Amino acid sequence: MIHRETVQVAALLTASWMLLYACSRPDDESGAPRDPEYYAGGLNTTWESGPQAYRIPSPYLGAAALADHQSGDFLFHSAFEEQSGLGPLFIQSSCESCHRMNGRSHPPFDKGDNSTGFLLRLSLAGESEFGGPLGVPGFGTQLQTEGAGGNAAEGRFIVLFDNVPVTYPDGTVTTLRQPYYTFFDTYQELPADLLRSGRNAPALIGLGLLEAIPEEDILALEDPSDADEDYISGIANRVWNPETGLPGIGRFGWKAGTASLIQQTADAFHQDMGITSETLFPVEACIGQSNCAGTSGTPDVSLEAVRLTAFYLKTLAVPARRGLDRPEVQRGKQLFHSIGCAGCHVPEWKTGLSSLHVLSSQTIYPYTDLLIHDLGEGLGDGRPEYLASANDWRTQPLWGIGLAELVNPDGTYLHDGRARTLEEAILWHGGEALWSRNDFMALSAEDRDAVIAFLRSL
Repeated sequence: MIHRETVQVAALLTASWMLLYACSRPDDESGAPRDPEYYAGGLNTTWESGPQAYRIPSPYLGAAALADHQSGDFLFHSAFEEQSGLGPLFIQSSCESCHRMNGRSHPPFDKGDNSTGFLLRLSLAGESEFGGPLGVPGFGTQLQTEGAGGNAAEGRFIVLFDNVPVTYPDGTVTTLRQPYYTFFDTYQELPADLLRSGRNAPALIGLGLLEAIPEEDILALEDPSDADEDYISGIANRVWNPETGLPGIGRFGWKAGTASLIQQTADAFHQDMGITSETLFPVEACIGQSNCAGTSGTPDVSLEAVRLTAFYLKTLAVPARRGLDRPEVQRGKQLFHSIGCAGCHVPEWKTGLSSLHVLSSQTIYPYTDLLIHDLGEGLGDGRPEYLASANDWRTQPLWGIGLAELVNPDGTYLHDGRARTLEEAILWHGGEALWSRNDFMALSAEDRDAVIAFLRSL
């Protein structure tokens, strides 16, 4: 079991983080911009805009909080081995293997490639005892593509694409990609009525700030019957929270399927690496399967290790906006609002009180409402998750998205990585976002470029 004494070796990282800190603070003598929107994360804004932009801690952490952040950083980037709890079944051996530089992943295109950070969720029609997805006998709710200690992996898969041509009203033609999945080397036959859904690893910035938004403020934006007739009828997902033993408001995950960073972190240890933890997920997910031999029966990591890893995620800074005063960016911002994108991608929030002072009472600009919305059958995966239907997805935060390609040039967009560009991501929007997508398509090429320039400034 990993205890705090072990992870304290992360203190050796202090010198390198101090160097990154120096890059993350604005130089007052250089005339740092003072427009509030530049400070996307409030006090938790970093001025780093290179490939390290998603890896900077909040600049105003105290010494004790920074030490915890560094300990969590060490755990996040450590590769686990069988003797330290990896397996019996798993997908990757470290958190960083999925979230390259804390950024996005992309689908596997080659038959032997299991290194991209992309994974496949599985379920059957129906609900679990807590109202979530119903696991597949012999497979659970996620395809485990690796085995430890001689255990056979559940199977592997590749992602293939059909081309979907799209023609703009002005005659411009572009091509989208519709993914489908091919399984191979499954250790036993998969059921014919299997539900499956690809999951691209998302960027990890600003998660502590999203967790600090008051629940009542999120619920105030719910409009299930579209009472204001703006074609938007988002709701908050209600999910089971094993940390509290009660239902809670979902904030994290592509369908807002988890309620807290502790839960999200412990679940990733459990499902992605086969690492059990005290209290939250003490039993291997594969128990009862024929390929699940060699389990110890005791948790692999302490609750403190989970807490420290979650604290690392909680205290990652948000990159500052760039080029906010450029005319093209200002024009793109105006268009973003006029075609209705801000109806779901709500720009501004204020956090509530938090046990961590730098997260309290911060004006932030994440561009999300944290609600789930019907985005149409084109993006539907056929797999419900609590209140989120097959076509429902949480509004993805847009802060930092302009640096996504710099952080991980191979990363792709949307829940299943189908979109190679921001333009493609927009064109896949349907359902409640259909009107905004159509209005975007009706813009001139120059105005469409301005919208993309605005997104790249985030």
